Amino acid sequence: MDSLLCGAFAGAVAKTVIAPLDRTKIIFQVSSKRFSAKEAFRVIYCTYMKDGFLSLWRGNSATMVRVMPYAAIQFCSHEQYKKLLGGYYGFQGKALPPFPRLLAGSLAGTTAAMLTYPLDMVRARMAVTAKEMYSNIMHVFVRISQEEGVKTLYKGFTPTILGVIPYAGITFFTYETLKKLHADKTKRSQPYPYERLAFGACAGLIGQSASYPLDVVRRRMQTAGVIGSSYTTILGTMREIVKQEGIRRGLYKGLSMNWVKGPIAVGISFTTFDVTHNLLLKLHQMGYSIH
Repeated sequence: MDSLLCGAFAGAVAKTVIAPLDRTKIIFQVSSKRFSAKEAFRVIYCTYMKDGFLSLWRGNSATMVRVMPYAAIQFCSHEQYKKLLGGYYGFQGKALPPFPRLLAGSLAGTTAAMLTYPLDMVRARMAVTAKEMYSNIMHVFVRISQEEGVKTLYKGFTPTILGVIPYAGITFFTYETLKKLHADKTKRSQPYPYERLAFGACAGLIGQSASYPLDVVRRRMQTAGVIGSSYTTILGTMREIVKQEGIRRGLYKGLSMNWVKGPIAVGISFTTFDVTHNLLLKLHQMGYSIH
């Protein structure tokens, strides 16, 4: 219960902070426009001038509806997988060895992605369309189901799972490894919040770089119905992107923006989770209960 609550809170805080950058990244990922920092700033500025400041957070309600259960499930299942694997490998209550550490992260990410996928699809649609097309989250679900069929809600599911396995595995693995190295070196069991932020930022940077092309493919497949293209398979989508835009400018489009927002988001979410989780543990020890 504690890790579910703390995970949901951590996900919400992190995603709200970087929402305008996230929306801008998706706009570039699904179009054939070339990405540059100047162009990204222009998109943010034009959106602000045309639709107002809050429009930069368009689709953030869908993000919250998705990210809170996603982060809650991911953090909670990560704790459970660590316990399970710890018991299996005989490391109960201690830091896991490298492979189980990687496996726990991958399993946690996969569990969360499988259980919340349609919400991610809706989020992507809301980010790239005008208000007139979809007025709210329910409207997106209803329109996609009626016009494109329920199956469309799972379009891009395979690249998502293929991307989340290395992403979640590497991210959790890096974060847990840095915490362990820090504890061994400093003999302090708990890092300071700013150290956690730095560890999370490193984890986000490495994890996102490893799985980024699959993120671009998934966004193209999710938004194919509204941008008038016919991306149906992973390899077909990749081939099309590489043919039209090249590898670096196509499959890695917007990665530099991810290098800004990814480490910030992962750093904030890991730090928020750890700090709130430790706080709840202390409250329980003092005799308070939230159940």
